[in-house]
Amino acid sequence: MTDKKNDNPRAVLFRDQPFRWFLSGAALSMLGDQFSLIALPWLVLKMTGDPFAVGTVLALTALPRAIFMLIGGALTDRYSPKRVLMWTKYINMLLLLALAGLLYNGGLTLPMVYVFAVAIGIATAFSIPAATAIFPHIVKREQLQVANSILMSLRQLTMLVGPILAGVLIAQMGDAKASHTGDARGMALAFVCDALSFLLSAWTLARVQVRWQPQPAGPNGHPNVFKLVGEGLRFCWNDVSLRTSFLYFAAIAFFIGGPMQVALPVIANQMDHGAAAFGWLMGAHGAGTLAGMIISGVNPNVRLGSLGMTIVLTDCLVGALFMPMGLIHASWQGALLLLLIGMLGGFVQIAVFTWTQRRVPPALMGRAMSLFMFIFMGIAPISAAITGWAMRGISLPQVFAASGAMLIGVALLALVFSPMRSISDTRSLS
Repeated sequence: MTDKKNDNPRAVLFRDQPFRWFLSGAALSMLGDQFSLIALPWLVLKMTGDPFAVGTVLALTALPRAIFMLIGGALTDRYSPKRVLMWTKYINMLLLLALAGLLYNGGLTLPMVYVFAVAIGIATAFSIPAATAIFPHIVKREQLQVANSILMSLRQLTMLVGPILAGVLIAQMGDAKASHTGDARGMALAFVCDALSFLLSAWTLARVQVRWQPQPAGPNGHPNVFKLVGEGLRFCWNDVSLRTSFLYFAAIAFFIGGPMQVALPVIANQMDHGAAAFGWLMGAHGAGTLAGMIISGVNPNVRLGSLGMTIVLTDCLVGALFMPMGLIHASWQGALLLLLIGMLGGFVQIAVFTWTQRRVPPALMGRAMSLFMFIFMGIAPISAAITGWAMRGISLPQVFAASGAMLIGVALLALVFSPMRSISDTRSLS
């Protein structure tokens, strides 16, 4: 008689030892990341009291990450996702320990923080393609949807819990006497926690067996990195479905990224309890995203026709929900809208991520996934800058109404005039 547990995809995955090792290490690393994401801007604010300096250090992290991400994808395909990911874990661990030591001993200066920010950004440019490309080398292709749902839901959960733990640690362990910087001991411990998470996740990753085969060298040896990048870009461009979807995602990131990063905090600032209201809004969006990811994992085959039709129609709904955001007067109204937007986005995000991983050959996975991530991480800051400039001349209701309307317009144009509607989960690799 067949064991019914074998019919449960999640149960099958959790009985797979490589998946368990990878997931445990990823959970530790993602939780540790939240400590640095809170401690780094807090450190700069304590050192300078200048919000511009905080923005500068965040930009110095994001810019090299965007610039080097495609190169990171090329090296991932050459040396294997596991190997590149292992390198970045050790490098990040050393950087964070050095940062913590200088901070605790009072030897840290603002220019040093800027250097650390650039170095961490470069390391992240290599870790992101490796981390997103490694899953197809660990689990079977038919398990990717459920595996991505588990991993990305876990990531969303750490984004909800991690900042709280980091804030408590910094507040409770802070000691102004340890340095000229207030909360120095607490912030140093936060960086140490992140460093330890990298060490432990490297230990678990070493126990993960991956099904990766190195590319054979040609008569002149391996091609240089830029040639590998070019090969990846050509593959994504020549594949009509990948080209269509990536261009579509770029347009979506442009119209949604800026208002989410810039206009939403401004709305919260206009309400009572501004900071708390902002927390409620972002928390609602995060909770909705987590719920959507869980739904996608439990019901991975739910579609409104094809995958492409599902994406386009979902974005139309997101645009319709986005348009009234500028008219809200209470945090619960915005939280409800963002909860629904997050659920729709979380569900589609898993499907899109899995479709991309299934479509791309393993030898090109790092380069394709680096381009996929670059679309969102590279375009969103540009959108934020344009949104900030536009808000000098137009009102908040106009920003959200225009953003939502353009999102709907892009989705409908893609539905009518592009191959987007024909994109299917079941199509084999081209």
